[in-house]
Amino acid sequence: MVWCISIPASTANLGPGFDSIGIALDKYLELEVELGSDWKIINLTDNLPDVPNPQDHLIVQAAEKTAELHGFSLPPCTVRVKSEIPLARGMGSSASAIVAGVELANQVMELHLTTQDKLKVATIMEGHPDNAAASIYGGFTISSNAENGEINVFHANHIDASFVLFIPNFELKTAKARQALPDTYTRLEAAQASATANLLTAAFLSQAFEQAGTYMEQDLFHEPYRLDLIPQSKDIKIAAKNAGAYGTCISGAGPTLLSLVEKGTEVEFISKLKGQFPDFNLVAVPMNRTGTIVSVKNAEPTR
Repeated sequence: MVWCISIPASTANLGPGFDSIGIALDKYLELEVELGSDWKIINLTDNLPDVPNPQDHLIVQAAEKTAELHGFSLPPCTVRVKSEIPLARGMGSSASAIVAGVELANQVMELHLTTQDKLKVATIMEGHPDNAAASIYGGFTISSNAENGEINVFHANHIDASFVLFIPNFELKTAKARQALPDTYTRLEAAQASATANLLTAAFLSQAFEQAGTYMEQDLFHEPYRLDLIPQSKDIKIAAKNAGAYGTCISGAGPTLLSLVEKGTEVEFISKLKGQFPDFNLVAVPMNRTGTIVSVKNAEPTR
């Protein structure tokens, strides 16, 4: 038996929705899993980490953690992996890998986990639920990790937004992006930042994208501290606005930037910016609405 698992990429924050808002994107991490005599991770695309020891691989670690938390020992598997999600670019590559491992264990061990169960394990490993929630549920998600360990999730699939990603040819590790943030905010800063996040959420849910674009660019939680870590980011935001974007923000912790654009204008938008930012690949990416998908096929005869 071969389990086929597809996990979408994600963007998070959308400016002021720091560590809470996530959107699933139409780029995928894909696994084919079958039982084996020992762990093997076979990369079928270049866009994947080279991890010589499978036990150090994030997918395997997430799978074994899931099995352990539910009282099982996971048998070794052969895992063939494809990915369209660039590493360390703010598109949820680590969250997608963790969700993949959770789903691998769920299928192989027949755990029958609910989406909430899966998100709990992913959040334990990831530290916050925003990217993982989007990859599991699909669509637009708002999530928070409550003090009692419960994950609160709001999920909407009706939002018909269009995005263009500015994906750079350089990485930015999340740990470095985290270090740039302040330890505390004043009460005035926190009140204003959370009010902007509320406005952003209301605008997205009502599909008032022009307003949403405005609020995307008014974040006080993380963008003021991270933009300087991303070369040309401020120039990109100005150029994107001039090319017709409703708004542009850092995708996750960066260094990818994301523009919210009018549906149907993606090609024209990219054309207007052609050649201006050679270190960035401009890609139109629709929202994924399915979340993680699993199918099963019979294993082909081994040779």
